[in-house]
Amino acid sequence: MNKTYNFYCDESTHIEHDRFPFMILSFVSTPYPQLKMHNEKIRGIKRRHNFKGELKWNKLSKSQFECYKDVVEYFFATDLKFRAIIINKSQLKHEKFEQTHDEFYDKMYFQLLNNRLTPNATFNIYIDIKDTYSYLKAESLKRYLERDFRNIRALQVIRSYESELMQLTDVLMGALNYKLRGLNKVIAKNKIIEIIEKNCGKPITIPTPPFEQKFNLFFIDLK
Repeated sequence: MNKTYNFYCDESTHIEHDRFPFMILSFVSTPYPQLKMHNEKIRGIKRRHNFKGELKWNKLSKSQFECYKDVVEYFFATDLKFRAIIINKSQLKHEKFEQTHDEFYDKMYFQLLNNRLTPNATFNIYIDIKDTYSYLKAESLKRYLERDFRNIRALQVIRSYESELMQLTDVLMGALNYKLRGLNKVIAKNKIIEIIEKNCGKPITIPTPPFEQKFNLFFIDLK
């Protein structure tokens, strides 16, 4: 019987003209049979720290640091996996390739997922909903991916408060974007990045080898 995996995908500063330097797409993945366990463990960490609501990178502060620290350390102690692709938006050349930014978005999601959608498994892909347009983007992405992959069982948008692993994606991706942009004013965020880099054994501003599974970073060169 084929195994099933869930992917919880999110994007950061992905709008073409939002004045941020990097477009980042990322996911946290888990084997489907372990999904309930991971959700319960992360909720347990939240309860232990009396944390209410969603884990979100932008909300991380000194008072919440211990909760975020325990969640990040839980990620590294399990077989959860994170992957991100990073695009320098100064290299975008949509006119040259006769494409819209939405079409480019689909192509980049393909780059994010294509090496992980193995033929001997099935996949449920969830994307964080941003607005009403997210449904149309998800439909377009599903059609695009299904040209090459016939083993996607579901591709749909969900709200981040519905999924602990979607929130984890937001935190790990937020740390990556924060470090890439050279920000360092929030001590709690700096400490979380230090924990991530200690577990990775290297700065998160450099690409990882293609075979890296735990915390995989792919910097796309559009030149």
